[in-house]
Amino acid sequence: MTKEKNDFSVQRRNTLKMLGLGSATGLLGLFDSNAAHAAAYDVPLYANGMAPAKAALKITDLKCAIIGGSPVVRITTNEGISGYGQAETAKPYLKSFVLFYKDYLIGEDPTNVERVMMKIRRMGSFKPWGSAVSIIETALWDIAGKAANLPIYKLLGGKVRDQVRCYASYGKGIRFAVEGKTPQHYRDWAEKVKSSGFGWEIIKENIGFHGPSMKNDPDFSYSNLSKSPESKKDYPYYRGPMKITGYKMVVDHVEGMRTALGDDIDLGLDIGPGFMLYDAMKMANLLEPYNICWLEDMLSGDYTPYVTADDYRQLTESTTVPIFTGEQIYLRQNFRELIDRHAIDILGPDPADMGGIAELKWVAQHAELYGIKIAPHGTFNGLLGLAAQVQVGATMPENFIAFEYTQAAPFWYDIVEGLPNPIVKDGLIDVWDRPGLGVNFIVKEAKKYLAEDDKNFFD
Repeated sequence: MTKEKNDFSVQRRNTLKMLGLGSATGLLGLFDSNAAHAAAYDVPLYANGMAPAKAALKITDLKCAIIGGSPVVRITTNEGISGYGQAETAKPYLKSFVLFYKDYLIGEDPTNVERVMMKIRRMGSFKPWGSAVSIIETALWDIAGKAANLPIYKLLGGKVRDQVRCYASYGKGIRFAVEGKTPQHYRDWAEKVKSSGFGWEIIKENIGFHGPSMKNDPDFSYSNLSKSPESKKDYPYYRGPMKITGYKMVVDHVEGMRTALGDDIDLGLDIGPGFMLYDAMKMANLLEPYNICWLEDMLSGDYTPYVTADDYRQLTESTTVPIFTGEQIYLRQNFRELIDRHAIDILGPDPADMGGIAELKWVAQHAELYGIKIAPHGTFNGLLGLAAQVQVGATMPENFIAFEYTQAAPFWYDIVEGLPNPIVKDGLIDVWDRPGLGVNFIVKEAKKYLAEDDKNFFD
């Protein structure tokens, strides 16, 4: 027994030496490195084995600030770890909805993400009302990752890819706006995007009922709904039967873009909602010669609070062009009809609307069983939203195509740190290994963009 004990002691010393822990210098060197890493990303010492584990984490506050028009959530804890989430820049009105959930969160362990979500997800709904729940979920995962000193992707099952593909769509930042409404203007736009240097493999443009200049053209459709001249807000996606000139309008513009892009870049079209079913079927068939990557939200989508699974199935079965929808849908249960009925070719859930990043992975896995692809939406979800997409994208199953690259106003790149530089290379983003979302606010700079009633957001 004594000999066996002595042999074990020798083996332990040799192992420690091999790991560089056989001396105080080696041990402190490791701890110093981990401590610096931990401090930079709000990681507690006990997560690195540098201090005894304390009592369970507890949520102490839920805050929401509007930064550049975008609702940003901050969840604080008794250990000084904060988690963040970000909604679309078009939703500043969500602040009060986020704060509604405060009493449901305080006192909970944020690392029990599902337990917290079971309390609050029942009170969300289709876009935009699921956003508050969704960005709270992302903030919880951010805390859970920091507490464990692991990137979120490790908590979602681990990564299956080292780079996550994204696609470019219309907008600002690295994208270019179409400068007119003729086919030549669309061709010029496509040439600019192709030569932008980002190596995009997929680009998307708004057209048809999703293109303002087109849907408002009297030659596009027979829709002539009256609009109140005194109303400050109007519904942006009116439906209407198509005119023959409207079909030609779409085809001519698509032909211009396809000519510019050639055969080496895929082209997706954000084309609705707004089409009547048989008009959508005819439109899809007319576009078959142009090798379109997908037709998005032809029947419903965006802010329509329902799923038209039977209609989508009829449309999908009528054409070889992949049919795409899903950005407005909240929770996995509401994707079930589209998936189980094979009603769609590609789903585009938005993790900042559908209930969060774990919800996105669940839907992707379910869709894969039915041969349905996934290309997550997220054009206005900002840099925190981009980080969330990269974390969950690293874990997605084999039906994953790409996520929609999230744009941000220029000042955001001065107040958030941790993203690669450049962010996109050849249409891909390298997956980073820092804890949680892996990005943090530069608080001193970010405070400059807080409104007066949000000035205590980082305190």
